[in-house]
Amino acid sequence: MSATPATPAPAVEALAALPGRKTDLIPAVVIVAFALLALPLVGSASTWITLTLAALAMGMMLFIMASGMTLVFGLMDVMNLGHAAFVAIGAYAATSFARPLSPWLDSGSAVENVAAVGVVALAAMLATAVVGWVFERLFIKPAQGNHLKQILITIGAMIIIEQLLLVLWGANQMMLPLPTALRGALVFGDVAVERYRLVSVGVGLLVFAGLSLMLARTRIGLLIRAGVENREMVEALGYRIRRLFVAVFVASAGLAGLGGTMWGFYREQFTVSIGAEVLVQILIVVIIGGLGSVTGCFAAAILIALGTNYVSFLAPDFALVSNIVVMMLVLLWRPRGLCPLATQ
Repeated sequence: MSATPATPAPAVEALAALPGRKTDLIPAVVIVAFALLALPLVGSASTWITLTLAALAMGMMLFIMASGMTLVFGLMDVMNLGHAAFVAIGAYAATSFARPLSPWLDSGSAVENVAAVGVVALAAMLATAVVGWVFERLFIKPAQGNHLKQILITIGAMIIIEQLLLVLWGANQMMLPLPTALRGALVFGDVAVERYRLVSVGVGLLVFAGLSLMLARTRIGLLIRAGVENREMVEALGYRIRRLFVAVFVASAGLAGLGGTMWGFYREQFTVSIGAEVLVQILIVVIIGGLGSVTGCFAAAILIALGTNYVSFLAPDFALVSNIVVMMLVLLWRPRGLCPLATQ
């Protein structure tokens, strides 16, 4: 009898046989149509362009914060309602990492400013990922497979983390001012676009491209998708899906930390509730996009941000309920979300 190879050929063949992802252009058409329908309501073309570009930036930040949550929900079947705590950790960690880099942040050099922001964001992302690993060990693993227990434990864990942040950093407002190079706006005729919003759009597109390529084109992404389709089969082939799913959870925490850092720079002043303030929007984005769908999360974040900006301009009193209305309409049309995994 021949020895079993380290990477059995049937395993490779089984994983390679997974169905490919189909391109669904309907969410993109919906977003474009929604934006165009708002144009005559807004009236001014320059105002509409400004609102739309601002919404794209807000949508990118929402996507970065929600992308990790949709991966954990859809791929690991874990209902982590404490995800907002990672956003707060990222923002608070960024304030600490920004202090030693204050000479670069306060300098007049655009290169030093951007480099300092990048270092702060990466450091906060790594710190949040480490906390995410501890969070998974303490709160997620004991409640594996029990959704009600996961909801209760993760909400309680979020409250604990928020109180720990108050103990470590104090109850005062935290300051995370933007460097000079990222302040102000670029003016194109009657249209003004904030520099930081352009940076947010760029970072969001990079994160989306990276996640999409990782899930669709790499061996790790193939294993993740295979584990979602048939976990027992993949484990029988010798792969440790549990470890891979822990890595997914840690990565989701890191992405939330990155989003928290970007949101903190955007706000410049914030409290421990910075994560809880966007938790409802994050949940709406995850639900509208389709659980586990990175593409759906991306489209939903843009759609929600567009709706929020347009309604805030046209009818500020209805801004708070606009997201709920959008979610209701989308789910009546597509109950599984804009881009459910089966159609990706």
